[in-house]
Amino acid sequence: MATTSVPWTEELVEAAGSKLHIIKGGTGQPLLLLHDELGHPGWLHYHTALAQHYTLYIPLHPGCGQSDHLDWVMNMRDLAFWYLDALDELGLGQVPVLGGSLGGWLAAEMAAMCPQQFKRLVLVGAMGVRPPAGEIFDMFLVVSREYLRASFTDPASTPEAQQLYGSDPTPEQTEAWESARELASLLGWRPYMHNPSLPHVLRRLRELPTLIVWGRQDGIVPLSAGEAYHRAIPGSQLVVLDRCGHRPEIEQADEFVRVVREFLQD
Repeated sequence: MATTSVPWTEELVEAAGSKLHIIKGGTGQPLLLLHDELGHPGWLHYHTALAQHYTLYIPLHPGCGQSDHLDWVMNMRDLAFWYLDALDELGLGQVPVLGGSLGGWLAAEMAAMCPQQFKRLVLVGAMGVRPPAGEIFDMFLVVSREYLRASFTDPASTPEAQQLYGSDPTPEQTEAWESARELASLLGWRPYMHNPSLPHVLRRLRELPTLIVWGRQDGIVPLSAGEAYHRAIPGSQLVVLDRCGHRPEIEQADEFVRVVREFLQD
């Protein structure tokens, strides 16, 4: 997929009583992107492709980047409540949302609380639901780089993965990963990276168009979790990408963008 360069900006805004670090870029209607358990990796190919048609809003979760840490947020539902308040103050209105991994779990919790906040929901390898078969990979048993390697079926053959993670991380990158991991441990330590009640409230999304995207070889969150999301959300679509692990937006970027754009344009 050929794309042209898209300028993006970073800013600190006041939202829901704290400072929120937001990355923004693109043109067109807003699209909210919620990053995963290792934080925002930087502006990637899929961001550039989506930004040809949407204005991307990428908030860095509390405690990540320059966003304030929130002492009272103790679990994922606390964070979801805070984000809904923040969205009210940001004035984005009814907006499509795309969340990956831990960001997908966050998006699902927010949508279950307030389905009318969102136009469309895209869940990518989302945590939050316990896999009926297999287990969610324990990110706290390994260092960040090993966890990232496990996120791809073949990182050596994925150019953007090599650019991002193929060399030793800088001290700044290591610090950013550890800050994100600290938030992830707070939100998903026990039970590990899922909410047992979430599948039972996802019926509230029956009027919200929902796309679920999964890598068939996902070694972090097994495909069975994606199938469980699909069963729990009436009318949802499940798209499974072959030769793809936990990061389809990187490992199968062109197909990922095609699928997402097709869904958002319906």
